Amino acid sequence: QVQLVESGGALVQAGGSLRVSCAASGRTFSSLAMGWFRQAPGKEREFVAFISWRATTAYADSVKGRFTISRDNAKNTVTLQMNSLKPDDTAVYYCTAGERITNIYRRDGYSYWGQGTQVTVSS
Repeated sequence: QVQLVESGGALVQAGGSLRVSCAASGRTFSSLAMGWFRQAPGKEREFVAFISWRATTAYADSVKGRFTISRDNAKNTVTLQMNSLKPDDTAVYYCTAGERITNIYRRDGYSYWGQGTQVTVSS
């Protein structure tokens, strides 16, 4: 079992930056693939970013060039650095993890989820 706890969500102005983090426990972190999804009010949860255990990354087109995912295996954390934020980025951001993910863009590919952290971008 893996426990994931997100932190860092906040209210920021458009154009600003924010870093959200996820602390993992309960399993060998370095063997886990990690991801971030987000869910805006009235919308489905959508893929944001992914990082493999080898630190290979992937991003949704909507955040590519603005968001950066990274991991620190010594601290069991994964971080999402968000720059040039837009009001459309407003959502609850969820950290997720899995061991053998066949499709990194689908929710059902991941086994573990955090409770989420709210990010609100004001215009």
